[in-house]
Amino acid sequence: MPKMFALLSATAITMLSVSTAQAGPTLDSIKSKKAITIGYREASIPFSYLGGDQKPVGFSLDLCGHIVDRLKVDLGTPDLQIKLTPVNSSNRIPLIQNGTIDIECGGTASNKQRQEQVSFSVSTFASQTAWLTKSSSGLKAPKDLKGKTIVVTQGSDALGIAKGISQDEALNLTIVQAKDHAESLLLLTTGRAAAWVEADILLAGMKADYSKPDELTFLKANYGTIYYYALMFSKDDSDFKKMVDDVLSKLMASGEFTKIYDKWFMAAIPPKNINLNFPMTEALKERVGHPSDVVNN
Repeated sequence: MPKMFALLSATAITMLSVSTAQAGPTLDSIKSKKAITIGYREASIPFSYLGGDQKPVGFSLDLCGHIVDRLKVDLGTPDLQIKLTPVNSSNRIPLIQNGTIDIECGGTASNKQRQEQVSFSVSTFASQTAWLTKSSSGLKAPKDLKGKTIVVTQGSDALGIAKGISQDEALNLTIVQAKDHAESLLLLTTGRAAAWVEADILLAGMKADYSKPDELTFLKANYGTIYYYALMFSKDDSDFKKMVDDVLSKLMASGEFTKIYDKWFMAAIPPKNINLNFPMTEALKERVGHPSDVVNN
């Protein structure tokens, strides 16, 4: 298992415990089963993806490792079992809703529509919309995509964003949906789509991990809207959310969150030892200084 599932950290041991007598349904279920089921993504670099040994690793999984440590203390279950379940953009919310997974440690943006279905932790990342295309395409900006076919990943916020851009800028785009990020990249690199629209960091990760990254480039665009990522879990379970938010807020206050961020965004990461060189944005720095789950979109 990844390092995240090692023995209790000294930090976790000192954290304030939530009274199990008042535990909500998620905490009760985890304690009863002596197991937590974590949803992870297979290709959301660097948040949650399969490493060189085909085991899930990533920024979000490291954060969830601290949550697991906390649960072992709070619930008195030092032998807590960790079950890992792969999820994708289409099934991640249903699997939370039906109780198949207890928490999603992937790369999911929180928004008001999703908050009607599930709950989110305080923000763990801030991103903006970007376009990836082939360097040989000659495309420079989104306006050059007029009348062309572009790809989005099924279940991603990018579908609504792409439709809005197409309408607002009269681009008349044909939008196809891929089942996951890997297929979106395949449609782009094989020429079946002229561009791929998605969150900037996810595109940066897929580009850096591609066998020939110089063959891919970003279009010049700045849409301004910020999308906040967070860990996702069952709606209306205030006790579980309180615990998760407390763990993350303490990591942010201690500086440990920044260390974890730098490990995945500012240093070489497996399996190819690529460095995304993606410094923390001012929007995320603000959330680290003042943890919040508030979203505007």
